Amino acid sequence: MEKRTGLFSNGIIWFGVAISVSEIEAGIEIGAASAPGSLWLPLILGHVLGGILLFFVGLIGARVRLNAMETTASTFGKYGSRFFAALNVFQLLAWVAVLNAQGASALAGLNLPISFPLTCVILAVLIAIWVFVGLRRSANVTTVVMAALAILLAVLSVKLFGINDASGTTVAGVAAGAAAGSVALLGFWNIFEISIAMPISWLPVISDYTKDVENPVKATAVSAAAYTFASLWMYIIGIEIAGIGANNNIAQAILLAGLGIPGIIIVVLSTVTTNFLAANSAGESSKAIYGKINPKVAGVIVSLLSAALAISGIMEHYISFLYLIASVFAPMAAVLLVSFYFGKGRTATLGAWLWNLFAWLAGFAVYQVAVHQDSVFLGPTLLAVIVSAALASTRVIVKKA
Repeated sequence: MEKRTGLFSNGIIWFGVAISVSEIEAGIEIGAASAPGSLWLPLILGHVLGGILLFFVGLIGARVRLNAMETTASTFGKYGSRFFAALNVFQLLAWVAVLNAQGASALAGLNLPISFPLTCVILAVLIAIWVFVGLRRSANVTTVVMAALAILLAVLSVKLFGINDASGTTVAGVAAGAAAGSVALLGFWNIFEISIAMPISWLPVISDYTKDVENPVKATAVSAAAYTFASLWMYIIGIEIAGIGANNNIAQAILLAGLGIPGIIIVVLSTVTTNFLAANSAGESSKAIYGKINPKVAGVIVSLLSAALAISGIMEHYISFLYLIASVFAPMAAVLLVSFYFGKGRTATLGAWLWNLFAWLAGFAVYQVAVHQDSVFLGPTLLAVIVSAALASTRVIVKKA
């Protein structure tokens, strides 16, 4: 009988996914350009809605025992599934590279005697080793690593709050300064969009890990809750960094907090733990494209290729890339949810697959238009989800009638 994963192990996995430099950077972006008192509601709302989507998407994989991209076959057909799997491999390769570059940049700011390219290579090799060893064989090590990382981050959080209290500098003060300097402040839906973007980026990944759980509902709920909690924590750390006069720089904030070696450990571990999941999932998606591919080998290759992409300067396109992920996979997830939960038995036809692809494409187009508007109502992601879900539901309703 195949060994299943429990609640604790899934919670640890998804707690670790959220602990990354990219999540802190997103919090810094919000904290550096938000009006006083305006950020908390959209920040929390974005995370809660993103966590709910994570739960329902992850529950599909948990119930049908298929990885994330394999679950899309019943909704979009064999070729549609391969199309999304290919997109997912490419976005995960780029995502690993972005996280790699962010981690290397943060380490460079801590004055380590190692060049940026070499740091990218070292991080990529660590990720590749972890992918090759595998999640189950390294479960105990993962638990210890996450416990240590949580303690170090708690210390960093306390010290950052202490610096803010001592200096009297607050996010409100930063925002007032931004306004005085004619820097555009983020609106409600801008903050919401930055908040929901991170959980959305993991929608095409979560079923890779929930497919092996013992208890589908409870384990998926724990996974989504652990991610949502840890992600909010990282955003709040970023918001605090934006308010302490560290030039919105993670490395400077770590140094101001007096965390030398512990700060280095935080950056390295947070980069490796998050990137491991992304690289591992790239291998799973490769298997969805061609069944004979070894997921571990594909994950190792993605890990190593990410170093070259990180060195090439992908960080310059980080925010645009994050929005691109949302534009592809948020409407895909919306159609998948409608198909699985409301269209059972009515989607395994060519006509249904083509209609679902059209519903996805419509949501993708809506996102591309809305993202270029200033603080559009509901935000591009939620608009795309609503449009795609509505179109997918139309066919289900018609078939039921």
